[in-house]
Amino acid sequence: MKRSKEKGFEDRLTAAANARKAQLEKFLAKSAANAPGLAERQSARQAVATARDIRVAERKAVRLESEAQAAAASAARAAALAAEQTARDAAAAEQVARDAADALLRQAEQKSARDSRYAARQARGRR
Repeated sequence: MKRSKEKGFEDRLTAAANARKAQLEKFLAKSAANAPGLAERQSARQAVATARDIRVAERKAVRLESEAQAAAASAARAAALAAEQTARDAAAAEQVARDAADALLRQAEQKSARDSRYAARQARGRR
């Protein structure tokens, strides 16, 4: 066996590196960077992406505006309901106060009537 024809480990590594380099150069030579119209396609893609970003921003602004309007309407409804509840509470408190005053007046009238009956009985008994 002749050892001179066999390749060593470093020779195999060098050959593999050279093969990879050759494949890379071949790929780069055929790459789209050299293709005509690449700049046009890239600018068209960029324009589409920019337009898409603008539409997304507009939709977001519209959504935020509608959410703000909904929040304002909800706050207005809540304020109206709170005012209505306060008015009902005030009316109920006023009714309770009137009922209490009427009850006191009735009690005073009943006491007065009772006292007058008692006084009449006492007057009849003294004669």
